[in-house]
Amino acid sequence: MNLKVKVFGPVRSTCVARVLVCLEEVGAEYELAHVHLPAGDHKGPAHLARSPFGQVPAFQDGDLILFESCAISRYVLRKGASDLLRESSLAEAASVDAWLDAESHNFNKAMSAITFQAFVVPMFMGGTTDHKIIDEKLEKLKVALGVYEERLSRFKYLAGDFISLADLSHCPMAHYLLASPCASVLDAYPRVKAWIDGMMDRPSVKKVMELMDAS
Repeated sequence: MNLKVKVFGPVRSTCVARVLVCLEEVGAEYELAHVHLPAGDHKGPAHLARSPFGQVPAFQDGDLILFESCAISRYVLRKGASDLLRESSLAEAASVDAWLDAESHNFNKAMSAITFQAFVVPMFMGGTTDHKIIDEKLEKLKVALGVYEERLSRFKYLAGDFISLADLSHCPMAHYLLASPCASVLDAYPRVKAWIDGMMDRPSVKKVMELMDAS
């Protein structure tokens, strides 16, 4: 399809990776423009003109400039005529939205802190991982995983018996979970583990996860 766009941000960012998975899903051509976060590039005037809160990613499609990864992802899927938003059904689309919000408020909130302590602090800041924070956030993650486990006992995917953005949106953060010392937490949630493993085998996800690891 003809969708040549530009994504601003480091591919290691889970929010950037979320957008890239969607671009891969619709077969889009895209350019990734690195934003060097340690140097503060995301707070510079050029990036703030694209993303007013100084976050990544920012996104450009011709004259259109967007920020916020979920909004960008929805735009990409709509323009690419993907069914991952299930917008042909009001009820199914609402379910996708509900589980995207659940991801943001539950799964991601816990995982962001775990990822920061497990990877960012020791690898990029030269600091020492605070295991107390990891343990606290792991307990919160277990609450989310318990809800997911129950949901996946009744449906194949989070929003229903169909794969959607609500599922694929989890993949970048789940990728870090699998690479972290906390990966064994999934052993207590076999349906969640199988769900994650299945999505990690999806070609769009595999390609982006490889980009994350190589960066």
